[in-house]
Amino acid sequence: MKYQIKQQDKFKFIEVGSGEPLVLLHGLFGALSNFKDLIDYFSTRFRVVVPMLPLFELDIFHTTVGGLAKFVHRFIDARGLNNVHLLGNSLGGHVGLVYILKHPEKIKTLTLTGSSGLFESGMGDSYPKRGNKDYIRKKTELTFYNPEMATDELVNEVFEITNNRIKVIKIISLAKSAIRNNLGQELTRIKQPTCLIWGKNDTITPPFVAEEFKKLIPNSELHFVDQCGHAPMMEVPGEFNVILDQFLSKHCQPVSTLA
Repeated sequence: MKYQIKQQDKFKFIEVGSGEPLVLLHGLFGALSNFKDLIDYFSTRFRVVVPMLPLFELDIFHTTVGGLAKFVHRFIDARGLNNVHLLGNSLGGHVGLVYILKHPEKIKTLTLTGSSGLFESGMGDSYPKRGNKDYIRKKTELTFYNPEMATDELVNEVFEITNNRIKVIKIISLAKSAIRNNLGQELTRIKQPTCLIWGKNDTITPPFVAEEFKKLIPNSELHFVDQCGHAPMMEVPGEFNVILDQFLSKHCQPVSTLA
């Protein structure tokens, strides 16, 4: 299903369904389309909201993980969202972590999949090598366990970004910011129930990263998905949605007021 992109002030986003808000944050080379299957599945019971992160619109000084977290804060306030179920993939997970550490009162649950914030083997370091589509295809294929997931459409999107000098500078700025902004022991402050859904074959944020998140975030559970890379919600949407559904079902019921 194709969803209409809405606009409020400077914010562009998808918003469908009703119920408790489920906010989805995409990664560095992500797009709203990354969450298509997830939106289809959860919009029957949740108010699913997907903001377009301004990866290339912020000035260079604010093109950082912290700058994107401030954007998410402004967006959540503008949409009047509370008791949010927050989900982030890759850089989006990192942005979500920085946000929840600053505004824990807004978040009910947290879900991370392939999140940076502790360690990541990114592609940004070598992206100035522009103009070689085969090279870009090979790099894009590394995101997935199944290289066929790197469709022509996806490769063309990444190729277009890497052939725009300003966009390349901002990609490198964000990649370096993610490496510098290592959250480490700060994660022990997160009290919300947290679900970690990780590809067992993720080469960008490998399985040991998920295990470290599990150790550091007190109220967390970890689920590995076999034969899956860095974007489980794209590569194995059926299995991903079942795991997420089971997690959210435990936490989306209203608290009983019975004595």
